[in-house]
Amino acid sequence: MVERAQSDALSVVFKAVSDPTRRTILTLLAQNGPMRVTDIHRQFDLSLNSVSKHIKVLERAGLVARRTDWREHLIELNMAPLSEVDDWFATLRSIWEIRLDALETLVTQGPKDKGASDHD
Repeated sequence: MVERAQSDALSVVFKAVSDPTRRTILTLLAQNGPMRVTDIHRQFDLSLNSVSKHIKVLERAGLVARRTDWREHLIELNMAPLSEVDDWFATLRSIWEIRLDALETLVTQGPKDKGASDHD
């Protein structure tokens, strides 16, 4: 059973990655490593304020972390919440694999007899 806290954390992550701009920011960080906010901003036809708001949503979801070096604000990707999503999907995959294996057995071997046979 999925715990409520895990479910709520997954909801925050899914909401954060539901926006294509935020997904692009995550992709940029995965490809380039830590980036300055202004460098991220240059990749979009959006105001700096809009890009900053997107970054804050990603920060609240734990998907990025902000590191300050003097005046520079560097944004770093944090993969931990994404691995929680992957773990959740793995659970779903395993459930479906069990169901598909049972269906394959039923199709190839037929239903199992329950009790006496009709041939007696």
